[in-house]
Amino acid sequence: MAALLTAIIRKGGSTALTQEVTRETLLGWLKQTPPNSIWHVAEDDTGTIQGFQYVKPNANLPPGACDIATFVKLGTNGLGIGSKLFETTKKAARELGYGWINATIRADNTGGLAYYQSRGFEDYTRLPNQKLCNGQIVDKISKRYDL
Repeated sequence: MAALLTAIIRKGGSTALTQEVTRETLLGWLKQTPPNSIWHVAEDDTGTIQGFQYVKPNANLPPGACDIATFVKLGTNGLGIGSKLFETTKKAARELGYGWINATIRADNTGGLAYYQSRGFEDYTRLPNQKLCNGQIVDKISKRYDL
């Protein structure tokens, strides 16, 4: 998972993350995952990770809402990995009692915007001039999916 995410970060332009992720970093995230979080991993027939997705509560969202993040291995877009992950995540989020899912995407991430739009997420706010950890300024768009 760390290698997959680091490759995405190195390519740039599709995640708000700007620093490479190590195995230890990712393990730290998993250990600090708040209750009512869900992580799913997609693997191919050989056990190679093709993508992962998680939802977690966010104190800046109303009760009953959660944030989502999706990462798919570079070069595998369009193979249905994200679709399968979302179907599994959506079901699990409902089972945990979430009412809706928030996706906040960089406005220049056309692939991410299209992915969430194609799942049925709808824009509800734009956050202008958001500063990333590396100092870059981007707009972000928040989309909502009602469960």
